[in-house]
Formats: sequence, C-alpha cells, structure tokens
Amino acid sequence: MKESNKPTCKLVGKDGNIFSILGRVGRTLKENGKTEQVKEVSERVMASGSYGEALQIIMEYVEAE
Repeated sequence: MKESNKPTCKLVGKDGNIFSILGRVGRTLKENGKTEQVKEVSERVMASGSYGEALQIIMEYVEAE
C-alpha cells in the first residue's frame, strides 16, 4: 500500500507504545477521510513480527511529524 498523499501524524515526542501509535494513526486516517485504511493498517501491524516492521507499515499510511 503506497500512497503519495499520506496525511501527517504527530509521532515524534509521543508515547512509543505501538498501540498508542496505532491509535493516533487511526484517528489521523479517519480525520482525513481514509477510514477504509484504519482496519487495514491495524491488521497489518498486528500481524507484523517486530516493532520495527510495525513502524515501517505505519509509515506506508502516514507521514511522521
């Protein structure tokens, strides 16, 4: 899933817990009319094998700020 018009999500300086990050990403996607991607990113992150892989997946959906 690659998209050039990814919304910006505040990740730097926030709680680094993957569930907290996923919550912020989900809210950001919803606020930007991308509700169909919320379930997709959540499922992909939960199936990932590591924190680093989860962050890489998240970065496919949002731009970190």
